Amino acid sequence: MIEKINLDKTNSWPFVEAKKILKERKNFIEKKGKIILQTGYGPSGLPHIGTFGEVARTTMVVNALNHLTDLPKEIITFSDDMDGLRKIPDNVPNKEILNNNLHKPLTSIPDPFEKFNSFGEHNNEMLKKFLDKFNFKYNFKSSTELYKSGFFNQALKLVLEKYESIMEIILPTLGKERQKTYCPFLPISPETGVVLEIPVLEINKKESKIIFDNNGKKLEKNILDGHCKLQWKVDWAMRWYALDVDFEMYGKDLIESAILSTKIIKSLGKNNPLGFAYELFLDEKGEKISKSKGNGITIDQWLEYASPESLSLFMYQNPKRAKKLYKEIVPKAVNEYLDFIEKGKTQNNLQLLMNPVWHVHNGKMPKEKIIMTFSMLLNLVETSNADTKELLWKFVKKYNKNIVENEHSIFDNLISYAIKYFNDVIKLKKQYKKPNKDEKKALEALIKALENCTDKMAPEDIQTQIYSVGKENGYKENLRDWFKLIYEVVFGVENGPRMGFFISFFGVNETKQLIKDKIK
Repeated sequence: MIEKINLDKTNSWPFVEAKKILKERKNFIEKKGKIILQTGYGPSGLPHIGTFGEVARTTMVVNALNHLTDLPKEIITFSDDMDGLRKIPDNVPNKEILNNNLHKPLTSIPDPFEKFNSFGEHNNEMLKKFLDKFNFKYNFKSSTELYKSGFFNQALKLVLEKYESIMEIILPTLGKERQKTYCPFLPISPETGVVLEIPVLEINKKESKIIFDNNGKKLEKNILDGHCKLQWKVDWAMRWYALDVDFEMYGKDLIESAILSTKIIKSLGKNNPLGFAYELFLDEKGEKISKSKGNGITIDQWLEYASPESLSLFMYQNPKRAKKLYKEIVPKAVNEYLDFIEKGKTQNNLQLLMNPVWHVHNGKMPKEKIIMTFSMLLNLVETSNADTKELLWKFVKKYNKNIVENEHSIFDNLISYAIKYFNDVIKLKKQYKKPNKDEKKALEALIKALENCTDKMAPEDIQTQIYSVGKENGYKENLRDWFKLIYEVVFGVENGPRMGFFISFFGVNETKQLIKDKIK
């Protein structure tokens, strides 16, 4: 049980947001007897890692709320699957299917993957399948279903009732030409099934109907039961209203939309939910990750190379700072995850509430002893030539007989990840340095110094020997360059494991032979 004093003191961002919700939405929450948080998904492309991030972070806020109140909480994962398809994603098969159905609602377009009833349903199912891997608790809602079932009807009538005031909010934000044709309601064409953006001729609030100008022909549409959908910003506000949302995260690129939607929901008679604008993920080139482009690392790729928990940690850290998200950042994320587990073993309750892994595991910190970092494990995969999990375990236990496999589930999984990551990512980019005459001489001196070491020596004592060799061979002023040389020659990278520990674990004779092979 966490003491209230520590809950009050912690300033970890999930608790900060949770406290804001309870304070600023107090009256609304008490009235309905629950807290509703929403995440949004635009299924115009396959779910990507940013989508997961939104659900993961919202779940962390819910976990914080669970420690602050007994009131029920609900995460709504909402899919904008009634949106018209504007462009064809790069990463889908059978593009001609999509090309023949542009501007139709996503749930009205055949599935190019030929697995589900529609493209929208396919992407929705991919999202749910992934979220279920993480055991997220969420209530999935489809825009199409809520429109067509009549769930939104009351809110849609209210939008029509407040038509003029909503137009006063929206029109000043549009260009002059767009102002002439803008309408919050988008009718679905009865002939083509396309989502139409056409001007209004007449509004009948009493009968919930709008007459549109469809290329010189009158198109009369009832706004209810899915015959029309709303433009994005009005739709967002209507959704907040109808679902009675208390909190929603969104990307930094939607801040202006959120400001307008806030004004719109207030015109409908309700207060806006609390918002949390997070920074966007960037790919290796520093470009925004896009569902349609398919750039950056995918959800499935991360899970091939590292644990779900390491991904959750990446999502937890610095949500308001833009971060690059590509394959090469995975080892760093895993190492940080392991490091936070170790730190947690000596932290007090308040410090634990600030430990990111506490939030990743919802307060249930792993107790497992960490054998080594992921980076070192990757080096072991290479140096031991172990290409299977069984072989690498045998190698590990050769140098540490006291390890019991079933007591190290985290490390057991790490081995599989390390083999996969090394072969897919590292192996292809390895560039081993060929030492010059002086560098070779220094490395030969290191081999000679290691003859005075044994496998039973403490890693720090071996490290001291390595320092001494560097100082005696031209690296006294810059030992960093000395270790960089070792890493580049032996491992083909600029940075590597702490050498004393690596040698202690890998074996002195084995390390000597490894260096000899590299400097031939």
